[in-house]
Amino acid sequence: MQEQEQLYKPENVAAGHIMRAAFRVHSALGPGLYESVYEAALAHELRKLGLAVETQVGLPVVYDGIRLDVGFRVDILVEQKVIVELKSVEHLAPVHSKQLLNYLHLSRLKLGLLINFNVISLKEHIIRLVNGL
Repeated sequence: MQEQEQLYKPENVAAGHIMRAAFRVHSALGPGLYESVYEAALAHELRKLGLAVETQVGLPVVYDGIRLDVGFRVDILVEQKVIVELKSVEHLAPVHSKQLLNYLHLSRLKLGLLINFNVISLKEHIIRLVNGL
């Protein structure tokens, strides 16, 4: 029963919508475009579903009690629950996952999706990362 409850947490429900929308976008546009194109299309698809979507959300760093606005930007924030970091690169590098984990840590959110659209098949290029808090 506890496993079934986990499936219906708001983060997981939103993640399911995000992944299905990402597949629709990738099927329509294919690989090879700028990240900003995929961001706009994915945000549009998610808004069509009635989800609360913010793009290019500033993420400050708090250091020694001081807020540092250092230019970190979350690509897409869905339902104030899931961070989506988009890439359009030849290959994902370990630093891309670390970047998303840092965003999750700084925002104190639990779930993030790293999606690389510059691939033939999107299936193996959506990475789900969880912040252990």
